[in-house]
Formats: sequence, C-alpha cells, structure tokens
Amino acid sequence: MENDLTLVRGRIFNIQRFSIHDGPGVRTIIFLKGCPLRCKWCCNPESQSYKQETIVTAGISKEVARDVTVGEVMQEIEKDRAYYRRSGYGGITLSGGECLWQPEFSEALLREAKERGISTAIETTAFADMNVIRRLLPHIDTVLMDIKHTNSQKHKEFTTRENELILENAKNIAREARTLIIRTPVIPTFNDTREEIAEIAKFACSLEGVTEMHLLPYHRIGSDKYAGLGRKYEMAHISPPSKEHMNELCQVVKSYGLKCLIGG
Repeated sequence: MENDLTLVRGRIFNIQRFSIHDGPGVRTIIFLKGCPLRCKWCCNPESQSYKQETIVTAGISKEVARDVTVGEVMQEIEKDRAYYRRSGYGGITLSGGECLWQPEFSEALLREAKERGISTAIETTAFADMNVIRRLLPHIDTVLMDIKHTNSQKHKEFTTRENELILENAKNIAREARTLIIRTPVIPTFNDTREEIAEIAKFACSLEGVTEMHLLPYHRIGSDKYAGLGRKYEMAHISPPSKEHMNELCQVVKSYGLKCLIGG
C-alpha cells in the first residue's frame, strides 16, 4: 500500500539517467519545472516557467512538462539502483529549474529516496526562504549550489535577481548541510575574469566546511530551444571559454586552498 509520500505530486520536464556530472557516482537527474531566475545563458529555458508550455522542434509541437507523483518517479529511479551501487555512491539529483520552488514535492521525493537507502543531491540557486531549504536539508546528502557572482548588480543584470539572499543562504547551508559544493558557471562578459572568479573562490573558502568548487564552462547546448519556445537567445554572440582559460581560472580557485574541478 502506498504511503502519503508517494502520492505527493509535482511537475517535471525530464528524467535523465546515467549522469556522472551532477553529484558523486552515477546519478538519475530529475528536472523540475519553475525557477525564480532568468539567467541569460540558461540551457534549459523550458524549465523557467512552472506553467505547461509547448516547444516546437523540427516543426513538431510537444508539451514540455508532465505532472507526476513521487511514486511514479521512484519507479524510474529504482531501475537504476544497480548502477548506483556499482559506481560506489550514486543516487538521485534534483535539478531544474529550481527544486526549492516545489518544496512539497522535492521534500517528499528526497525523503522517500533516503528511506529506501538511495543517496540524494540537489542542484540549486538557493534563492528561497531559508526555512524552505531547512525542510529539505535533513534528506540531502550533497548540495550543489551555484554562486554565479559576488557583485549583486551584475548578478541582477544577467539573472534578473540580486544575490544578497543567495550569499546569506550559502552561509547557513554550509553550516547545516552534510556536504556543500560550490559551482560557478563561467560565462564570458559576465564572470570569466581572474578577478571575478577569485572573489567567488574567496567567498567559497570562507564558508564553513566547503573544500570544493566546480567551474562549469559556458556552452551553447540548448540554445535552439529558445526559438522553439518563441524566445530570443541573448547569448548567441558569446563564444565558450577556451580550455586554456578554464585551466587558468581553475588555478585561481586552487590558490585559495579549494579543490577545483572543471565540469562538475
């Protein structure tokens, strides 16, 4: 007989299996709809609005969201349990969108996974009330948190939101989470200078217990989705950072005593 957790409903737009870049080991990624930010480079623009949307690909229209129960998602997750064991520490990662914007569904899914002995992680901007975050933290093994910039006005220019709440929440999450890893998307014209990455690394190493920072190089994957949604992709003129430049920025991060990984 199903328990109450498995009946909680949420809205997702994808489940991706066999990921090795979104938490330790092999992960199953559940992509949730809805996000408070509108990052200019977002590779999942279909995640931003919670509303049901239609995307046109190769002349074919399709819905980009589906409403599911925790139980239905767990059926998909259970198919990958053997891969979690083989990779040593695999499990599920909630991504999006922003999982904190569906707190009831996210909490229920994370809690159900933990009760079944499955490792849990979330990818988050942490742009939410800290009390919401605290509801989820007991059921999360690894928090992968974006710190995109330390300058609030520049953060707002490229994401539509200032960053004071994000930075304050990072301090609390660092104290209360089991493991917190800071991740920074490296975006030319936004935050790809040595000085800007140094400021983020300086903040990251000031956080209690944080020892690791990931640099995620900008790419154009997903840019074609904007046209399918009837939107303009504002970063089309931006080229991805070179491998050499990413290595230079990684050295900057390491100079602050942090382990640095390019990719994630």
